[in-house]
Amino acid sequence: MSALHRREVVKSLLSNRGDTMVVTGLGQSTYDAFAAGDDPRTFYLWGAMGGAVPIGLGMAIAQPERRTVVITGDGELLMGLGSLSVVGAEQPKNMAVVVLDNGRYGETGQQVTHTARGTDLAGVARSVGFREVFVAEDEATVGEAVRIAREGEGPVFVLIKVSADAVPMVLPPKDGAFLKTRFRQAVVGEDAVG
Repeated sequence: MSALHRREVVKSLLSNRGDTMVVTGLGQSTYDAFAAGDDPRTFYLWGAMGGAVPIGLGMAIAQPERRTVVITGDGELLMGLGSLSVVGAEQPKNMAVVVLDNGRYGETGQQVTHTARGTDLAGVARSVGFREVFVAEDEATVGEAVRIAREGEGPVFVLIKVSADAVPMVLPPKDGAFLKTRFRQAVVGEDAVG
């Protein structure tokens, strides 16, 4: 069994995404989403480790008719692990959390995360009330992982074991005000301000 290539997984997840709103976690998941093709309905997180799931939850609640997918890494999620409990309590039917788990903190030097030492994020998601939890570890299961993330009645949690091999950084815009404004205009409408 070989770990999956993160860029290929994210490209598959984001292809033909329709009007899905996407929030990316700090670091590599942001680079992965941008490498798959920039989209104004993707909200790239910069410098807010642990914030991807709470921001995604807010979006899912504010836009209940649209799919919200959070794409993050194991290290970023571990920083805000309690946010899974809030999602489990709120039960947003339109929300999916996708975790690209390489067992490493990629942004700070590839240190081992707690998922490499036994923390079971899928088990946490099950225990706090996610409606569907799925783990993909190989090519045979990644298609179903993508399907669940895109179509499953939420909240859904999809953990995808990806390779710890380094991939090049592909940096989206870093201007937070610009990213917020273009996201809001793409989701709410051209006249959206603030």
